[in-house]
Amino acid sequence: MELKRVVVTGIGAITPLGLTVEETWKNIKAGKSGAAPITHFDASQFKTQFACEVKGFDSAEYIDRKESRKMDIYTQYALAAAKQAITDSGIAGENVDKNEVGVVLGVGIGGIHTFEEEAGNYAINGPQLGPKYNPFFIPKMIADIAAGFISIENGFHGPNYTTTSACASSTNALADAFNLIRLGKANAIITGGSEAAIWPAGVGGFNAMKALSTRNDEPEKASRPFSASRDGFVMGEGACVLVLEELEHAKARGAKIYAEVAGCGMSADAYHITASHPEGLGARLVMERALKDAGMTPDDIDYINVHGTSTHVGDISEVKAIKEVFGDAALKLNISSTKSMTGHLLGAAGAVEAMFSILAVHDDIVPPTINHEPEDQDPEIDYNLNFTFNVAQKREVRAALSNTFGFGGHNACAIFKKYK
Repeated sequence: MELKRVVVTGIGAITPLGLTVEETWKNIKAGKSGAAPITHFDASQFKTQFACEVKGFDSAEYIDRKESRKMDIYTQYALAAAKQAITDSGIAGENVDKNEVGVVLGVGIGGIHTFEEEAGNYAINGPQLGPKYNPFFIPKMIADIAAGFISIENGFHGPNYTTTSACASSTNALADAFNLIRLGKANAIITGGSEAAIWPAGVGGFNAMKALSTRNDEPEKASRPFSASRDGFVMGEGACVLVLEELEHAKARGAKIYAEVAGCGMSADAYHITASHPEGLGARLVMERALKDAGMTPDDIDYINVHGTSTHVGDISEVKAIKEVFGDAALKLNISSTKSMTGHLLGAAGAVEAMFSILAVHDDIVPPTINHEPEDQDPEIDYNLNFTFNVAQKREVRAALSNTFGFGGHNACAIFKKYK
């Protein structure tokens, strides 16, 4: 069976650096940090008091106010990003068979704010007044509901579900969407991810694990991948949605094409519930599998958007894996961690970083890894590699590889190349 080719024809984004793709990409290229003191709740008693929040979002621009009350904020972000992407691609037009368009979304946690609110209300009032839960509590909370809403809003009758693999969730969703299309199971898939976990339970839970940076005096400098002084990741939130489409279907309707999806890979560390394998075993396997799936060699890749969370073990193990997979070709690569600017969007991270990889290919520019100081050197990091520190770099990007790794040892990787 000949596999079909898959291209990207639409992008939408709600991120800590902008409420559109254009605004986000402009700020990423400029090396702007999205980190600031938390405003969603009073974080003054928490070890970490800052995050990369979405700023200025008004759901009424995308969703009827009455309907929005039935949705957790993560669903609102997803719907907004999906509307942008669908409009960008024109995939909801009259010349499109909606029976052949699906939705596969990645979500790591889902409606944690809704769960926290409802459980808190019961803890305060339940013993006296009895259980008085919102009738929309369950559909607001569950992780699959954003994909359902996107399908309902647009009348898409194709495959519809959600992938959950922690921080690898939306790259797994993208990989599933890619495979569904190239196997002929759909003409197009709306894919990506959404997350909104900057609430007391989210911040407090990650603080208890000692996973978050506590650089409260300089939040904009806290996410510093590959620097010796890194002390944990910075939590982010938002959504990114991509329209993946079968090439001939896209050409037939005159769609613009950002890039081609070349291949995807998946693996497991099988090592620890939260820590990555110290030698980068799973990271190495997932990149090798993505390259094999794409029919590409290490020399074909010009840019890697790394997982790069700004944690001690994670950054080191990913660098080890890159050096093993790419060998001498690693010295020709540009590498960057855009989490240094967006923070870590958890289940949405893979989709957001796929967007940056796609735009790097489309525009021939590599976004930077910010917050690195020349004297802040980690002896376990090989600085002969080009981490694109602090300033974006113009170069030809024939193909870009995007890594995402999640708690539980889940690893997913996607490769995008110039469409020819």
